[in-house]
Amino acid sequence: MFDDFKVMIVEDDSAVRYGATQALRLAGIDVEAHSSAEAAVSRLRRRYPGVVVSDVKLPGADGLRLLVDALAIDDGLPVILITGHGDISMAVKAMQLGAYDFLEKPVGADQLVNAVKRALEKRILTFELDDLRAKAAGAADIDAVLVGQSAPIRALRRAILNLSDSAPDVLVFGETGTGKELVADCLHRFSPSRGKRLVAINCGAIPESMFESEIFGHEAGAFTGAQKRRIGKIEHVAGGTLFLDEIESMPASLQVKLLRVLQDRRVERLGSNESVAVSMRVVAATKADLGRLSAEGGFRADLYYRLNVVTLRIPPLRERRDDIPLLFSHFMRQAGERYERNLPAIPEALRVELMSHEWPGNVRELRNVADRFVLGAFEGGLGGRRAEACDAPRSLPDVVEGFERGLILDALRGSKGDVALAGEALQIPKKTLYDKMRRFGLQPGADPDG
Repeated sequence: MFDDFKVMIVEDDSAVRYGATQALRLAGIDVEAHSSAEAAVSRLRRRYPGVVVSDVKLPGADGLRLLVDALAIDDGLPVILITGHGDISMAVKAMQLGAYDFLEKPVGADQLVNAVKRALEKRILTFELDDLRAKAAGAADIDAVLVGQSAPIRALRRAILNLSDSAPDVLVFGETGTGKELVADCLHRFSPSRGKRLVAINCGAIPESMFESEIFGHEAGAFTGAQKRRIGKIEHVAGGTLFLDEIESMPASLQVKLLRVLQDRRVERLGSNESVAVSMRVVAATKADLGRLSAEGGFRADLYYRLNVVTLRIPPLRERRDDIPLLFSHFMRQAGERYERNLPAIPEALRVELMSHEWPGNVRELRNVADRFVLGAFEGGLGGRRAEACDAPRSLPDVVEGFERGLILDALRGSKGDVALAGEALQIPKKTLYDKMRRFGLQPGADPDG
């Protein structure tokens, strides 16, 4: 229960400190021991994962001073003070100052362990409540950023919020236009490093000759034209989030250097013999299957496994068709504000086209269509149809057939052309699916993407 929590013991008597430490460790509680209040306070921080037990009589600052300083750092930190026998006035003052509890000397091992367990239970409950409040607030905020109510997008939002109290490295996988940059922004915004920098690097946009200088920095005179020191992108992160977009396009010669930085969390500027410690959370984005790419020798396997601590997959738009009307309206409102235009009514025929289109460009393509529609520049239609055709009424059977054909295509794509698996996904018999495929001109066993 207390695996990730500990107790800080502050006691100047080495024998008493040793006895308390042993008693707590035998009870399965991790201990951090100090002989002075000053040493203890230097180790405290907000959301310290534990509680403090301190003698009142200490050399230098006493236990009451430690109590005040500790609560100034984190007012929810449980602090237990140990007072001399019969020192009631001291105990009352300690409670008034915010002590969680006080114990009178001599303190038995069982008494100490029980008091610490109660304090740890309170600390754990406080952390859980704080996390729930933060996630509840974050849920409202993230809904406005990652728009949609389909099951895949709700699962993605939950996954991001589940990481909001920690900062593991994350690999984001998604097709072009699905919103990998937006997911990286959410991972940063709903993380412990939210108040610090988000530094984005497009690994495919920086020339290889400039990559090391841009990423790692350089010293003056490191190469021709390096007239002064330059702090690289990684060092500039300074405790924030490093976003590596299109990581699959990073040159192989640089992958090993990046791997070393990610492993050691230290960077060495070009022209320097000294390494600098860096604190950062890494989010890498790719549209390629890095696992397969590394197996084929196209990407370093060790770098792939280093980046792949947590993987988030962004669903393509064709897998979240229920979100298309909501997203289109959302993008129309944004376009109306940006271009100062009134929003036109959406013809029913266009709604049908939006739902049946394959969206190879995903959300980015949908946003561009919304922009053109608001600007009155919607000329090309969707799926090769002219804009005039969007105004032509379509019968209900045509609409239903178009939608049904799109669902079958999605199922076949997901099963790589396996009709039996597609039938299971659609929850219809295989014979029924074969009949529908013949009616829609779809070939059995064919992979729609192949």
